[in-house]
Amino acid sequence: MAISDQELSHLRSQGFRLTPQRLAIVRALSQAHDHLTPGEVYRQVHGELPGMTEATVYRTLNFLTEQGLVLVAHVGHGQLVYEIAGHNHHHLICQACGQMQEIDHAELAAFFEQLMDRTGFQVDTAHATFFGFCPECKQEETS
Repeated sequence: MAISDQELSHLRSQGFRLTPQRLAIVRALSQAHDHLTPGEVYRQVHGELPGMTEATVYRTLNFLTEQGLVLVAHVGHGQLVYEIAGHNHHHLICQACGQMQEIDHAELAAFFEQLMDRTGFQVDTAHATFFGFCPECKQEETS
């Protein structure tokens, strides 16, 4: 998935600059086949922009997330991962082996609707993480 030229133009029209650092981070996330940690993003862009600092990576990831161009997910142990927005999905993460499975947002849409109907609280995330045990680890636990 990639950020479109239209989305980048929208940033410009809002008065935001498309700095080399922002563009390098967008490229790194666009080329990734999986979610990236801030450290992984830093290692990828540091070769392209040797002056890039980890603090800049964190600030830029936060900025891109606030603008809706990047999704962030908590994957346990305080670890955050990032990816280009556009594919609304959620994660199931095994607490025993760390296996991660994606679930399309449409599969949980009814759950979010029921939650809103019951509580009045409207969940606005399209990228949530659920922790539990995968079938293999659950079976080992009960054996």
